Amino acid sequence: SIQYVLHTVDYVSPTERVIFQTCERERHSVVFQMVRQNDIAAIDINMGCPKEYSTKGGMGAALLLCPEKIEMILSTLVKGISKPITCKIRILPSLTETISLVKLIEKTGVAAIAVHGRSKNERPQHPVHCDVIKAISQAVSIPVIANGGSQEFIRQFQDISAFRSVTSASSVMLARAAMWNPSVFRPEGMLPVETVIRDYIAYAVQYDNHYTNTKYCLCQMLRDQLESPLGKRLHAAQSTLEICEVFEMSDFYESCRVAQKAKKADLQSVGLVAALENDDAEDRNIISLPIRFDKRNYMSQITPKMLLLEWCRKRKLPQPVYHTVQRPVDKFFQSVVKVDEMQYASTLWDKSKKLAEQSAAIVCLHTLGLTEIKMNESDFAQKRKRKLQCQEDEGTRSLKEEHNKKLHQNGSEHRPLIQDATTFANQSGTHN
Repeated sequence: SIQYVLHTVDYVSPTERVIFQTCERERHSVVFQMVRQNDIAAIDINMGCPKEYSTKGGMGAALLLCPEKIEMILSTLVKGISKPITCKIRILPSLTETISLVKLIEKTGVAAIAVHGRSKNERPQHPVHCDVIKAISQAVSIPVIANGGSQEFIRQFQDISAFRSVTSASSVMLARAAMWNPSVFRPEGMLPVETVIRDYIAYAVQYDNHYTNTKYCLCQMLRDQLESPLGKRLHAAQSTLEICEVFEMSDFYESCRVAQKAKKADLQSVGLVAALENDDAEDRNIISLPIRFDKRNYMSQITPKMLLLEWCRKRKLPQPVYHTVQRPVDKFFQSVVKVDEMQYASTLWDKSKKLAEQSAAIVCLHTLGLTEIKMNESDFAQKRKRKLQCQEDEGTRSLKEEHNKKLHQNGSEHRPLIQDATTFANQSGTHN
């Protein structure tokens, strides 16, 4: 879909989550792994991912063992698509096998080949095989992109050229080093990670990036600081606003949201967008907020649902009614609670029905201005104490009746069921 407010082209999943986003600025540099030719510069086929979620499905590095399939995939794409086709591989156990594979790939007509200098079973802690990448570069005529040099070789911009030189590659591909600090591409020198983080958050807010992706990228940048108070606060964040609050950028977040809403209003007036924030919740007249239940914010025995129920009872309103649906794609839940003819829901989906209902209750409490409401702890304790006392009294009566019944059946005279320790000892007759 085209986002006129953000000036982006968004690819959206069935769950309405943006899975890929690009803009005019990236038109000549984006390499995408699926097809929409007008928005991209090239298409890359990843045959190097060693993760089990790829290989067990015959994808990623699993393709390295199927040269016929590799040839078929690449040849079909080269013939059927006008954009350049590239592929990425890992090296095979022997140099002979590796060279044979890259020559086969070259014959399919691909524009370039990226080589990660480790085998499928090797991980980042293993040395990258620069000599194998160099041999590949010398064996084929198409451009070879060297990959796998993060940390071991590349720590700053100048190291990129050194890695390219030692592998005789035409260019270099970076992943980990770029995620740790994107300013590694800056010829003038790397920026402090704190500066990069704030710049990244600004982009994430301006382009309405999904908070889970933003959070993941920030965690990669923090690295060794993830166990610090700052890292723990980031880990607990459940929305873009909460992420901004962690880094003291909530004012920036609010200013961007105001500007985006104003832009939507302008576009609506000329018919470029149908309505402001027309999601399913608003279509059903549901008040929705991006709030999720965190049990750490509540007493162990007092939940948002209990607070809302107590509030309704005090005002002699009907009990809150919850309606919950499950999303087929990921099995997550969303609840809508109806209170006094109004409906409330969280825009964030939860892993269970119980959590979804609690989240909906929080949205209602927040909307009603009851975010600080708490059941009187002494009243709650008294209610619980009375309930437990009633249960104990009932249990004691039942036990006593059963005991007396057995005594009667055995012809024994009745004795009190509960006796003090001295009386019990005397009647039992403790002898050594």
